[in-house]
Amino acid sequence: MSTTQMENVKALLRGSPLDLAGDPLEMRPVFRAMLTAAPVPADVRTEPAVLGGVPALRVWVDGATPTPPTATIVHFHGGCYAVGEPATSLNLVAALARRTGAEVLSVDYRLAPEHRYPAAVDDALAAYRALLDAGGDPARIVVAGESAGAGLAMATLLSARSAGLPQPAAALLLSPWVDLTQSGRSLETKAGVDPSMSATALRVRAADYLGGADPRAEQASPAFADLRGLAPLLVQAGSHEVLLDDAVRLAARAAECDVDVTLDVVAGAPHVFQAFAAVLDEAAAALDRAAAFLRDRLDPAATAAPEQVAA
Repeated sequence: MSTTQMENVKALLRGSPLDLAGDPLEMRPVFRAMLTAAPVPADVRTEPAVLGGVPALRVWVDGATPTPPTATIVHFHGGCYAVGEPATSLNLVAALARRTGAEVLSVDYRLAPEHRYPAAVDDALAAYRALLDAGGDPARIVVAGESAGAGLAMATLLSARSAGLPQPAAALLLSPWVDLTQSGRSLETKAGVDPSMSATALRVRAADYLGGADPRAEQASPAFADLRGLAPLLVQAGSHEVLLDDAVRLAARAAECDVDVTLDVVAGAPHVFQAFAAVLDEAAAALDRAAAFLRDRLDPAATAAPEQVAA
């Protein structure tokens, strides 16, 4: 383990001015400033898009993503359903695009408390449905997300199943928040080592998002859902995050439901550590594994493995 790199990342997170339990209107510019501070590589290209009436950001990497693209990642950003936008996940999704040779459609779903559950789920399903309606081959589509966005990716799979739509080829779930009842033991056992998340913040944001809805509803808390028939899953998490139990229990639930699932936990890593791939060896390696998983489950003709990259 690159101890110095990991400790530097954790120190950066501990020193952040972001208060995830605070007023979303005040948090959003802080979150944006934090997650857009790192420069975007010069070969990353973006353009606005609309999927089923939902705004999105199309992201690709010159030289890595063919024209037209042969595989698509539908991505949902993190931010506890209250903050965040495609720009705050741009470096992360660009790293996935570079490694997979796919284009990314990063969905700008509606946020709480202005738009409560199930608004974000409705937007996610509308985006996925629109991609299929436009002729997208589900065997060449994957869904992905981090934190609340990973919960939303799971909700998209469940919504697609309920709507009779085909499942995508796979789902990549980074540090998923999939239990809005906050019943995981790691909310307490990992509180002392998680540098960025807290049980208090999660309780506040869950209440804002749900607005009185049942926190055990399957599209709000996929950890409790019947997952039978869903796409293969890769669940990645760090061992130093309060949401560790969400990842572990989701993987166990998927296994119980006969879903092809891989659980990948990195020792000592914090919440959504993959976002630090440019400065953290473990994060770059985790994204390499994630990209290999996605390529393996896409139609063999959809992507060719790009050259190994460092970040």
